[in-house]
Amino acid sequence: MSLTFLFRALTRDVAKVGRFQQVQSVHTGLQLLAVEKALLMKLRKITGYTFINCKQALEKFDNDVAQAETWLHQQAQKEGWSKANKLEGRRAKEGLIGLFVGDGAAVMVEVNCETDFVARNEKFQQLVKDVMVATLAHHQNKTQSKDGYVKSVLAGDELTRLSVREGASLADQVALTIGRLGENMSVTRAVTVGVPAEWHIGSYVHGGVSGQTEVTMGRYGALVVFQGGKEEEQETLGRKLGQHIVGEAPLSLGNMDDLPCGESETRLLAQTFLTDPSRTVAQFLRGKQARVLDFVRFQCGETVREAAE
Repeated sequence: MSLTFLFRALTRDVAKVGRFQQVQSVHTGLQLLAVEKALLMKLRKITGYTFINCKQALEKFDNDVAQAETWLHQQAQKEGWSKANKLEGRRAKEGLIGLFVGDGAAVMVEVNCETDFVARNEKFQQLVKDVMVATLAHHQNKTQSKDGYVKSVLAGDELTRLSVREGASLADQVALTIGRLGENMSVTRAVTVGVPAEWHIGSYVHGGVSGQTEVTMGRYGALVVFQGGKEEEQETLGRKLGQHIVGEAPLSLGNMDDLPCGESETRLLAQTFLTDPSRTVAQFLRGKQARVLDFVRFQCGETVREAAE
């Protein structure tokens, strides 16, 4: 075999090996890209953070999703606290009223943000749910041994100290959500009520944004505590009373014998009933053999002073 022929043969073999290695390298690279893309999509779905942040986290922890997720939450919380300090003076009058009625207890909360756009975001709505859960747990722990009617009102500072998942405070959860959504937010207020077995809790939310039946959210909300009424009509009765309270904004309960004083009437029982203008609320209740014992109305963005007037 001549040296020339041997050289050409070796050259062909080297070229074949080179092409094979190149194809193998491209194939392996495509596999790696597919895996990284799948992890990236998974991490983004879990956390909701941007592709850039998720990519950075995966690179930092060699595609370990669990470590990347933990790091992203930590970074978002730090960023959230920083943003919260910077955005503290910005007006947050939008947001949601969240309401939940359970077995003998109910909770209503107000959480604010800057825009209606963010109020419709699932992450903001999850914050509202977190506030509701923390408030209800606090109410139950505080009133375990108490019988009868129990009502508890909490303001923002008291609420943010409550604990949520894994011992984190609501303040931490607010910071995390600010870090994700980039708007000023505040946990404004909450009320919880607990009633004895023979009492009932009615509720109504206006301007609802959530299709879930167990938790309702909207711009306005009302809780009403009442007695009486036919058992099969109690749910409807509670909803009608709550609807009236949202629509007519009474400021006090009044007495069953009170006479209306005109269009500016602010006593619930003396007001003209919203769904039957021929009767007052008191007259409507007499017809149902029921009576209202207490009520609470929240309007998103109102100040505490406005709510009390």
